[in-house]
Amino acid sequence: MTDQRELDPASDSSKLDVENDTLQSAAAATYAVLAECWREPSEQLVDAVETGALRTVLGELESVDFHDLRTEYTRLFVGPAGPPCPPYESVYRDGDDPDELGPVNGPATTAVVRWYQEFGVQPAPDHPDLPDHIATELEFVAYLAEEGLDERLDQFLDEHLTVWTDEFLSQVENEARDEFYTSLATVTREVLHK
Repeated sequence: MTDQRELDPASDSSKLDVENDTLQSAAAATYAVLAECWREPSEQLVDAVETGALRTVLGELESVDFHDLRTEYTRLFVGPAGPPCPPYESVYRDGDDPDELGPVNGPATTAVVRWYQEFGVQPAPDHPDLPDHIATELEFVAYLAEEGLDERLDQFLDEHLTVWTDEFLSQVENEARDEFYTSLATVTREVLHK
């Protein structure tokens, strides 16, 4: 996120190392790491897994291959013919039929954007995800935690992330063929429901 304030609490290659993170709060660091893990995989992410830098958040993971992780990310979240696990709030909240997924960029997206505007932040230009992508919302929660805005953080979780992520995370756990995404979904659920 950018500041008018950039909401990118983890902006360099050490961003995935919770132990060395300079964020004031452990909660903010955890949310920031989870946000990065839900983005399209990078070499830095693979390095963080390989060096054990994510162990404090995701636990012990087996070795990951960059190409395999990107392939799995694409299969789960991008698709070729519609992903099995779209990572957008609007898809889970804005459908007309509760048994079907809704549109991308629906009313839930607009509501999230209003939150970002209220705090003078916007998605960082180097993160092309939509405003209601799980990574972007987690990044915003990291910002709220870092600023010590606990009541607003709880309100955002109650109005947004905890409303839709259980369904999304269950789909990831059921569809993932890679330990990384199964572990990430499980840990994300645990963190959001603390």
